[in-house]
Amino acid sequence: MRKHAAWLGLSMIATLIALGSIARAALPAPTPITDELVKAATAEGKVVFYTSVELVLAEDLSKLFQEKYPGISVQVERTGSERVFQRIGQEYAANIHSVDVVNSSDASHFIYWKRNGMVQPFLSTEMAENYAPSSLDPDGAYAPWRLNISPFAYNTSLVKEADAPKSFKDLLDPKWKGKLVKAGTIMTATYETLVALGWDYFEALAKQDVMQTQSALEPPRKVASGEREVMVDGSEYFIYSLMDKGNPIKVVYPAEGVPAITSPGAMLKAAPHPNAARLFYAFLFSQPVQQVMVDKGGTRSFHKLVKDRPDHVPLAQLKLWPEDANAVEARSEEIKSRYRQLFGG
Repeated sequence: MRKHAAWLGLSMIATLIALGSIARAALPAPTPITDELVKAATAEGKVVFYTSVELVLAEDLSKLFQEKYPGISVQVERTGSERVFQRIGQEYAANIHSVDVVNSSDASHFIYWKRNGMVQPFLSTEMAENYAPSSLDPDGAYAPWRLNISPFAYNTSLVKEADAPKSFKDLLDPKWKGKLVKAGTIMTATYETLVALGWDYFEALAKQDVMQTQSALEPPRKVASGEREVMVDGSEYFIYSLMDKGNPIKVVYPAEGVPAITSPGAMLKAAPHPNAARLFYAFLFSQPVQQVMVDKGGTRSFHKLVKDRPDHVPLAQLKLWPEDANAVEARSEEIKSRYRQLFGG
């Protein structure tokens, strides 16, 4: 029952992302993985994957794909979501089409790509059977590859559990000045925090001399290494990955609520390896791959057959802030401008 409730909760989280589509038709007919598709993909010999997921996890998944389909190599290009978005924009402006499959932790990117006709609708048979229709783009242009949560974290060697911040208000205590790190590029988390707490909170936080990073993976790294004591926001899944390796870091879910960030995936319409793209895209959303991502990568999955990690706090016990990719896209430049005025960069 708890697993079913969690799956329903995830599908509701993704619904606002799916509703980002303005022009709607219908989900494409599911595509089975046939010998003919595998043969055509093998003839292409390669697939190029741009992603914001942690590099080691991305490479592990690529190795699994190459073990299953030994005739197809995977070229992983990993960087932060904003840089993924900028790179594709620059390449397409120059009429360069290098990427086959893309993942970003900013769902508003997919609204833009779809509106500009850049993504190719696709739905595998497994996706049709195991992902809630409400979680999928209505036209099948993109789908929720993983859910990221953006909590706090602290270095357990430097901060006692009783002293660790438990709320956003706690972060404003003068004792944390110069000891905090934040991912300035998590647009969705910033927007959700702004809706919940307002600019007054960010103005107060800016007085704390907060280190800013260019990736949601960097705050957990900075905390685990002891360079900073407390993480204001960043990738929950990477905290668990660091914990699994024995690093002194622990997650905290703030009392006021926590940003929830859908990280979709899509195929590019101008993919240079279209059959390998279909095969790899279907592979990424399959149950075995999603389970590896949860077990070894610490992510959370929208696939209804995937079991959550036992050390994850169940989603039903968290106050997840609502996600609105349309609003993020509409207000992105305004928010970035004011954010830079406060924090620099």
